[in-house]
Amino acid sequence: MKFGGTSLNSADKVRNVSRIVKDHSQNNQITIVASALSGVTNLLEKLSKQSKHNSKKIIANELEKFTKLHTNISKDSIKDQKIKEEVLENILSIINELKSVLEGVYAIGEITPRSRDKILSFGERLTVTIITGALKDIGISAEPFTGAKVGIVTDDKYGEANPLMNITKMRISETLQPLLSKGIIPVVTGFMAATQTGDITTLGRGGSDFTATILGAALSVDEVWICTDVNGMMTTDPKIISDARTISQLSYSEALEMTVFGAKALHPRAIEPARENKIPVRIKNTLDLTGPDTLVSNDQSVIKGEIAKSVALIKDVAMVNIGGAGMVGKPGIAAKVFETFAKEEINILMISQSVSEANISLVIHKHNLENAVNTLELSLLSRGFANRINAEDDVCVIAIVGAGMKGSQGVAARVFKAVADKRINVRMIAQGSSELNISIVVKEKSCEKAVMAIHKEFDMGKS
Repeated sequence: MKFGGTSLNSADKVRNVSRIVKDHSQNNQITIVASALSGVTNLLEKLSKQSKHNSKKIIANELEKFTKLHTNISKDSIKDQKIKEEVLENILSIINELKSVLEGVYAIGEITPRSRDKILSFGERLTVTIITGALKDIGISAEPFTGAKVGIVTDDKYGEANPLMNITKMRISETLQPLLSKGIIPVVTGFMAATQTGDITTLGRGGSDFTATILGAALSVDEVWICTDVNGMMTTDPKIISDARTISQLSYSEALEMTVFGAKALHPRAIEPARENKIPVRIKNTLDLTGPDTLVSNDQSVIKGEIAKSVALIKDVAMVNIGGAGMVGKPGIAAKVFETFAKEEINILMISQSVSEANISLVIHKHNLENAVNTLELSLLSRGFANRINAEDDVCVIAIVGAGMKGSQGVAARVFKAVADKRINVRMIAQGSSELNISIVVKEKSCEKAVMAIHKEFDMGKS
């Protein structure tokens, strides 16, 4: 069971999680993965950036608020005085360690990727300390672990580390199986791991889901539960469409498409360990555990009449158009674009090229737009590879996902008709050979209207 920060950010919620674990530990061996409290990782990110400039006094003031948040939740969620004192002592010890790291950054006036990862890891360490205490308070045997201590080994790509799965699976099994056989519940930090030399790494923002499926793969579990603040993955954003519903079942491929295109209930990287080991992942609402949920599994069966399962809206994007007669018949233009973006670490979300070779359209994150246009002008225009480069920053991407689209005739036509009936112009379209996804670009002012039209066209609100 993985619990996110929104499931743990008050004493009542910590006690609720403890009761959930106790109820399900009657007939199951359970491992817990915990995220930092809601907002804590953002605060640590801010502290890591500011600590190279701020004085020790400012750092101490910020840490005082940080300490108060965690100690208050501990005091209110744990009744036994001895357990409470032990937890509070551990919290102060962890925060003193964080203070030393931040003061070290201030002393040298520099934050490195390695020190940043170490700073960001403290949020999960504090949460695990609180949950372990809360479980002991209600009579559950539990033991806290960091991702490093439990055996998750990664490369040294700080900020987005990649697990070395063979050694990781072996170490996790050796560490946790003896505890589980004794009825002890391991409580593991999400998000963080370590290199083979013991340096702390992180798995990327939202990486606690990834931790859960890594542990699931290593322990050959029956299911991984991602316990969050929503009832599974939905047909679309319920803030846009009131009759959006929970999707009861998704294949790994469908779930991957949805998570990449903005579904926040599950992190994209979490899917691979589950898919490789055929472990079902269930997305549940911590505050409504018996309510609707989504099961992500190896099953890609299609319900009769169900063509598309979800429609996602991706904002904060921009479209870049590269064109000119000089591009026609000239090999390597697309490669040059990719190489330019790769050097600047700019991710391409969508790409489309006309058969005439006179135009390439790309979608990127909006915050990369200025850098993208500048570098393209230097690498393409100045060398005569293209004649014009222009950008549109008032667009959005709409992605339609579903296994039922594969082999179904006229899906794209239905999408175009649905948006055309609302007098919305499609600026760009892309579809991969898997046929699980069709993505279109429309103007930002029309995006919600387009989502509503597509959701209605494919009857996604129908149970």
